[in-house]
Amino acid sequence: MPSVLDLAPEAPVVPVVVIEDAADAVPLARALVAGGLPVIEVTLRTSAALDAIRAIAAEVPDAVVGAGTVISAAGVTDAVGAGSRFLVSPGWTDGLLDAMRASGVPFLPGVSTTSEVVALLERGVREMKFFPAEAAGGVPYLKSLAGPLPQARFCPTGGVSLASAPSYLALPNVGCVGGTWMLPADALAARDWARVETLAREAAGLRTVS
Repeated sequence: MPSVLDLAPEAPVVPVVVIEDAADAVPLARALVAGGLPVIEVTLRTSAALDAIRAIAAEVPDAVVGAGTVISAAGVTDAVGAGSRFLVSPGWTDGLLDAMRASGVPFLPGVSTTSEVVALLERGVREMKFFPAEAAGGVPYLKSLAGPLPQARFCPTGGVSLASAPSYLALPNVGCVGGTWMLPADALAARDWARVETLAREAAGLRTVS
């Protein structure tokens, strides 16, 4: 099974998208892809999310669309059925982990403590979402995990910004970061896709900068 963190190794940031209107999904995804951020996480927080994933999967071939906020086995089934190419959860249980593993697509279960990391390593999972990143200890916390648990790799999400992302990306156990700063609410409300593309391009350049 391919790795979520390696789906687009040249793209250091995964946009975390909340879509209220499925009609916005395709132009939004096209703007992110044009800006250099092809791996897109659409969170299952709205009634439009699954339709948005279907639309992106069908109409934006250069996008790698996945589902976030996956918290149940039913959510796994629905997301994969809609065309999700990866799954992300804010946390995990044995049942959810089993469902994600059985889905056949890459997945990132969420962790915020050392014990959760060790438990996943025990289950053979080495790639994880660190959430909520800033509230759970941020860069210093992940740096402290690199010594005793070097086999674990993370995608920190939650409070990560343009300013803090380079510090995360510089860590040896971080493969990418998740963020929303390239999707400001006023730009989305105005459907200002050109601005989204500009902000995405700025985020896509962070790997080189760091």
